[in-house]
Amino acid sequence: MSKPDYYEILGADRNASKDEIKKAYRKRAFKYHPDKNPGDKEAEEKFKEATEAYEVLSDPERRSLYDQYGHAGLGGGGAGGGSPFGQGQGFDLSDALRAFMRDFGGLGGFDEMFGGRGGGRPRTRRGRDLQVRVKLTIHEVAHGVEKQIRVARLVECGKCAGSGASPGSSTKSCGVCGGSGQIKQVQRSILGQFINVSDCHNCGGDGVVVESPCKGCNGTGVVRGEKTVKVRIPAGVASGNYITVSGGGDSAERGGQNGDLYVIIEEEEDDFFERHGNDVVIDVPLTYTQLVLGTKLEVPTLDGHVLLKVPPGTPSHKVFRMKGKGIPRLNSYGSGDQLVRVVAWVPDKVNKEEAQILMDLEKSLSDRAPRVK
Repeated sequence: MSKPDYYEILGADRNASKDEIKKAYRKRAFKYHPDKNPGDKEAEEKFKEATEAYEVLSDPERRSLYDQYGHAGLGGGGAGGGSPFGQGQGFDLSDALRAFMRDFGGLGGFDEMFGGRGGGRPRTRRGRDLQVRVKLTIHEVAHGVEKQIRVARLVECGKCAGSGASPGSSTKSCGVCGGSGQIKQVQRSILGQFINVSDCHNCGGDGVVVESPCKGCNGTGVVRGEKTVKVRIPAGVASGNYITVSGGGDSAERGGQNGDLYVIIEEEEDDFFERHGNDVVIDVPLTYTQLVLGTKLEVPTLDGHVLLKVPPGTPSHKVFRMKGKGIPRLNSYGSGDQLVRVVAWVPDKVNKEEAQILMDLEKSLSDRAPRVK
């Protein structure tokens, strides 16, 4: 079954601006959000579809790929698997909710619009999302790499196992809100009855209170620490691309949901290779005689050295194309090309014998050289 068009899902024009795309997504996401439609599987699917579409169309690079090649340009997976690279692993509800919270800061005014969190449920705490930048060499970009990244973050307190309660004690239901985590205030006016819902001031919205706070974390359940995260980076990424590590962010207070870690890609400059999209360019210096008489030489590529034949009479700055020797195309097949630009090498100094040879050659060739008229 073919996937529906992302623009049709959001009800947006194909020439819509980024702000118009965001506005269209916000309207549809609020309409089908699971908190407004509890237990409605159809609404849940529409919410996931809208978020998947927005994840692609709000990213200029991925939108360009989609506009040119459709879903095939995204590897056939849309924004699947919570990864911006669309590995076809499926875009589930947790991915959609995280993406919605990332761009809109949670439900925000949505809670007030629809009467709070609904059902008197205690708030589920969520750790903060973190970002880390990783620099890659052009060889790592070309072949993909696995990185071990040390991240400074909040981790679960070892003394209380994240509960916030000192050993031997426990938590109890909040007596102020009755364990709901919410305080409701009813106001009446000539326009009718209004209900204001807010987090309980006594338990902070958790619905429970700690009888004896842990001294190691002061009752929060988290302490500052470090964690090593293993990240697999696929070949073909570029500066500005990112990978989402679910649960790799800060641990939440008292056993909530961990935040996510966003690994942002940066490319290091290379001494030899210059990247242009999926193509790479390399300059190869040759002597005058090599250009005139022709030569064969081993040229470095991202996969090792390859023999290049330079025919006689090659001018300086002539470009040779090596098919498929560039950067692999992300979420697609094949690779870019390597462009080899041969450049005449001019020595800084020559000795008397070399100078005489060059002067004799100049006399021999001067009549054949083109003139500017």
